[in-house]
Amino acid sequence: MLNLLRHFSAKKEDVFFTYHGISDPQWTPGRYDALSEEGFQKNVFVFRSVNLIARGIASIPVSIRNTEDKNEDEFLANMLKKPNESQTKSSFLENLTSYLLISGNAFVHCNDKNELHCLRTDRVQVVPNRTKTAVDSYTYCVDSSRFYIGKQDILHLKFFNPLNDWYGFSPLQAASRSIDQHNEMSKHNISILQNGGRPSGCLVVKNSENLTDEQRQQLRSDIRNAYEGSTNAGRVMVLEGGLEWKEMGLSPKDLDFNTGKNIAAREIAQAFGVPPVLIGIKGESTFGSYKEARLHFWEDTVIPMAEFIRLEFGNWLSARFNRSVEMIFDLDAIHALMSERENLWNKISNADFLTLNEKREILGYPPIKGKNTI
Repeated sequence: MLNLLRHFSAKKEDVFFTYHGISDPQWTPGRYDALSEEGFQKNVFVFRSVNLIARGIASIPVSIRNTEDKNEDEFLANMLKKPNESQTKSSFLENLTSYLLISGNAFVHCNDKNELHCLRTDRVQVVPNRTKTAVDSYTYCVDSSRFYIGKQDILHLKFFNPLNDWYGFSPLQAASRSIDQHNEMSKHNISILQNGGRPSGCLVVKNSENLTDEQRQQLRSDIRNAYEGSTNAGRVMVLEGGLEWKEMGLSPKDLDFNTGKNIAAREIAQAFGVPPVLIGIKGESTFGSYKEARLHFWEDTVIPMAEFIRLEFGNWLSARFNRSVEMIFDLDAIHALMSERENLWNKISNADFLTLNEKREILGYPPIKGKNTI
C-alpha cells in the first residue's frame, strides 16, 4: 500500500511530496519550524489541545511569597502581574506553556529592567561549559544578529529527553506520526472534493487508433475545465464516440478514511493528556460525562504542568534575586475542582479526631492560638 507522507529537506522552503512503498516512510522531523507548521498551525486537534492546556494554566490565580515569613513578596509579585510592557500575567503564562508544549522547551529572559520575556525557542541555543556537564550561558540569534545571555538571566524549562542533554522532548514530536497521518487524510479528502467528490479515473480509447500528443493535451484540458473542481460536481460527462471513462482506485468509504482520522486524532489527544471529548473527537469515551473528563484533564494534565512551572520559577527567582521565595497557584479557585474541594472540606470538617488547628493546617490556613483541642 502506498503512503503519501510529507518529507522535509534540509531547507525550510524546500518542501515537497513523495510516494513511498513499504520501505521507511518520511515523517515530519523534530525541528521547531516543522513541528509548529505541520502540527500547531495545520492541525486543529493540536491547536485545540495546546490552547486548552495553556489557557487553563494562565487562568489560575498566582502569587509569590517569602518562604520564611509566608508573606507575599511584593516586588516579585508585581513583576509577574506585569511581566513586560506588552503582556499581562495571563498572556505571559499562555505563551510560556505553548512554547513548552510545542517544542519541549521554554526560555524566559529577565533583562536589566527586571522585565520577563518569553523567547522563541528556535532562536535560543544552549552553550555548555568546557566539560560538557552543565550550562555555561545562552545565545539568542535573530536574523544575522547574535546575543550572549548569562545563565542567571535565563529560565530554561524543558521536558525530559532521553537522547539530549540540553533540550527537552516535545509531546508534539511524540505525536508527529499521528499528526502526519491526520493531515494527509485531510488533504486527501480535500483533493477528492476538488475533483468532483470522487477518485481520479482514466479515459479509454476503444478504437485501435492512438491519439496524437496535441489531441491528448486538448482532451485533458477539456475535461479539466468542464468537470474538475467542487463547482462542477455532479455534472453529466459527455464523451465523444470511442471514449469510455473508468474510475480508478477505491472509494473513500472503502478506504475508511474517517475512521483512520478519528484514530489519529485520539492519539494526538493522548500525547497531550487531553480527553478526546474535550476537543470534539467523536467515538467511545471512557468517561461517564463531560464533567468527569474535565476533572480528569485538570487533575492529570493541567495541575502537574502548573506544579512543574511553579517549582522551576520559584527556584530560578530565588537564585537570581537572592531571596527565598516560592510561586503559589491558587488551586481552590479552579471551578472544575470545586466538587473535589467540597468533598475534602466535608471529610476534614467531620473528622472528630483532629483539632481545629490540625484541620486548618491540612487546608493551608495558619493556626489560631489557643485552639489546639478538638
